[in-house]
Amino acid sequence: MTETATMAREPGRARALFSTADFRLLRAALASHARATEDREELAKINALHHRLGTYVSGE
Repeated sequence: MTETATMAREPGRARALFSTADFRLLRAALASHARATEDREELAKINALHHRLGTYVSGE
């Protein structure tokens, strides 16, 4: 195989799926949903996701 053929099959550079603003918006939506739910199991999952999303936002 030629070097050109090998390079053509390699994936391109990964691009960010979400911006920092998106993470803040998602966290706000999760917080709102957490206040509205009474299911303790779902609330635990929401809180865990909310926390994980916060690790991607600088300054929080």
